[in-house]
Amino acid sequence: MSTLQAERTKLFGKKRISFSQDALRAPFVVMLLPFLILFLVFTMIPIGASVVLSFFDYDVVNTPSWVGLGNYLKMFVNDYEFPIAVGNTLKFALVTGPISFALAFLLAWMINEFGPKTRSLLSFLFYSPALVGNGYFIWQIMFSGDSYGYINSLLISMGLITDPIQWFRDPTYTFTIVMIVQLWMSMGISFLANIAGLNNVDEAMYEAGAIDGIRNRWAELWYITVPSMKSILLFSAVMQVQSTFSISAVATTLTGFPSVNHSTETILTHITDVGTVRFDMGYASALSVFLFALMMIVRLVLGRLLVTKD
Repeated sequence: MSTLQAERTKLFGKKRISFSQDALRAPFVVMLLPFLILFLVFTMIPIGASVVLSFFDYDVVNTPSWVGLGNYLKMFVNDYEFPIAVGNTLKFALVTGPISFALAFLLAWMINEFGPKTRSLLSFLFYSPALVGNGYFIWQIMFSGDSYGYINSLLISMGLITDPIQWFRDPTYTFTIVMIVQLWMSMGISFLANIAGLNNVDEAMYEAGAIDGIRNRWAELWYITVPSMKSILLFSAVMQVQSTFSISAVATTLTGFPSVNHSTETILTHITDVGTVRFDMGYASALSVFLFALMMIVRLVLGRLLVTKD
């Protein structure tokens, strides 16, 4: 008889102790109940209300009136700002999404090679932009439109320009600046998730890889590290999708609203304008449903690309 069996016999005798699945499940349901209630009240019900309101003409004051697919037809036929907002959103997603996803992983991979103290310090430095909620205000000073702005002052002192550049008033620069700031702020949770995932890769797999003929770190990265972190990479990709499709505060703070020639208008800023300025809640709900559907499509595509069957 094993030691474990002997201890069990000493405590319970030879009587078999059994618990039903319902008895084991009940405590977990009780612990999850507060979260489930909050999730239902603040997530599921608002989503359902948005879907329902998207079929109505509702201005918050008058009684909603049924318009069917009228809001969705308006989106593609009568709203000249909608194609601009969709185009800007997709450009942000296609440029900042993959770059921030790759940077979050590669920087985490390189930082993971350092010792614990250096790794902790570097992790904090790269994550700090996400900790400072309004940290992007520093970019307003850097790209200020007068000669006191850091960039203008540097360019004037170098003799490259004579007059200050209106960075946030010239459509030539606004989109690029917002994209740079978004990349600067985009590490956040994805970066920390990658750090955690790298620390949890089984070291025995690297030893087995060395025996099988892997001789450099890039081969280890491709054949061992990346396959071992599929779930973490999927989580990181989803977070980057949410971040890139939700660009709003950075754009409106830096370039104002509306921006010059709508150069930095996104779907989310358009929703904010329609819902909180024009009070066309029915149409704003239709725009929200469209954005949600777009994010879900991208999420499914990423899931197919990053998760393969074993």
